[in-house]
Amino acid sequence: MVLPREVTEPLLGPAPAAYGAGVDDVLLAALALAVGDWRRRHGGAAGNAVLVDVEGHGRAEELLDGAELSRTVGWFTSVHPLCPDTGDIDLDTAAGDPSAAARAVDRVREHRATVPDGGIGYGLLRHLDPATAPVLAGLPAPQIEFNYLGRFGYTRSGSEEEWAAVSGEEEAAEVSMDDGMPLGHALSVTAMAQDLPGGPQLVVHWSWPAGVLDEEAVEDLARTWSGALSALVRAAG
Repeated sequence: MVLPREVTEPLLGPAPAAYGAGVDDVLLAALALAVGDWRRRHGGAAGNAVLVDVEGHGRAEELLDGAELSRTVGWFTSVHPLCPDTGDIDLDTAAGDPSAAARAVDRVREHRATVPDGGIGYGLLRHLDPATAPVLAGLPAPQIEFNYLGRFGYTRSGSEEEWAAVSGEEEAAEVSMDDGMPLGHALSVTAMAQDLPGGPQLVVHWSWPAGVLDEEAVEDLARTWSGALSALVRAAG
């Protein structure tokens, strides 16, 4: 899914600034509003709280004295659960009331701010600490994984394109996976922004096991999330 540039451009700067939040806060608030709306329309649980696994790159060298990562390539990957909740503010309310939209984003921002060190220590507590691992293992597991990769530049050198992510204007690369590898989530949402010659563009990849969700249901949620993002951007002025 590719968001229109008129939504992407303010989403990457003016809208989060108006809310006093980050891009991730706006994306997660929109996801909570969209999932809440989708559940209501499909006879699911009430409320706008959604339990997600948030994935990050894990390159937090500031957490360890003497760590220096400039000679390393790639992600270390950190994953931690988060429950963005817009409270009693649903999608229709946020879309029609800028002050309600601001409160929805603020609730998510405040919740994210309470996570120590961006959640990088969760994996240690969940898998390696004998005191906390069984406690955390007994809690509900998120069914949705969310990953915002960030913003990438778009460069060309002569006729050869340098390292760049696949944009919505190009044919998406085929992703191959081992058929025997179990999936950890019913739905994975991966978003990234890329600066193209015509302006910034947000590309969102939705992936799921076909035996759990069908394409129509995911497309419905993707459209709802896109509408929620558009509503939050408009409300930011």
